[in-house]
Amino acid sequence: MAGIGAARELARSAQGTKRNVLGVLVDAVDYDDAVERVLEAARARRPFGVTALAVHGVMSGVMDPVQRVRINGLDLVTADGQPVRWALNVLHGAGLRDWVSGPELVLRLLPRMAAEGLPVYLYGSTPQTLESLALALPRLVPGLVIAGAEPSGFRTAAPGDLGEIAARIRRSGARAVLVGLGCPRQEVFVSAMRPLLDVPLLAVGAAFDYHAGRLRRAPLWMRRRGLSWLWRLAQQPRRLWRRYLLLNPAYLAGFAAQVLRLWRPDPWPVRRMSAPEAVPV
Repeated sequence: MAGIGAARELARSAQGTKRNVLGVLVDAVDYDDAVERVLEAARARRPFGVTALAVHGVMSGVMDPVQRVRINGLDLVTADGQPVRWALNVLHGAGLRDWVSGPELVLRLLPRMAAEGLPVYLYGSTPQTLESLALALPRLVPGLVIAGAEPSGFRTAAPGDLGEIAARIRRSGARAVLVGLGCPRQEVFVSAMRPLLDVPLLAVGAAFDYHAGRLRRAPLWMRRRGLSWLWRLAQQPRRLWRRYLLLNPAYLAGFAAQVLRLWRPDPWPVRRMSAPEAVPV
């Protein structure tokens, strides 16, 4: 992970849209703004870390101070889902009319990447999902160039691993990297890889499974009412029940405490790193 000072400097550079939600700095942006920021970085070959956080992602930062610093050091953190959008609007008067989810951001970004001849690299998930995704995306986005696809090893990086991954991505000619490792692993990966690559890295979570046809998205009416979590829980109850049934009430309690000014969450609870971090690859 980049030093705490470097992470704070990154956050300060984008402070115009960043807002404190339970200590996690979320950007009050819409899809158009998010897409333009990623494209600007891709065109300029500039490091740029992105994630889209739903309640689970926000709570990963609330419960883990080091993870909070990682997230808050990213260039762009969007509100993935209604509960986080509502928090931005209630706490900060953001006036956002829509959330910015990882799967939808991918669908809006990739046509622009294809139109400008900017290749993308796929990192994460399983070989089977990546194979399906690499076939599906060019059908969804004609003209899209996939520079490479690399599945997760589902392990912790050994010395030299991150440098080797970065070298493969650079050799591919990719101008953006989509990362599908699941929250919170993908935010750890993006934070660690950002200093090694001069391209945007986007942690897009379940976008790989959705666009590969392995999961179905919640109906629009459920998404608009903040019920995407219920849809996913019904699809994968054994894997997700702890995430939603424990973290959702904790999120609501923290939100209420911040609204009532009973709690002023600190975006920078860690002042220095005591040991090298474990990075999933």
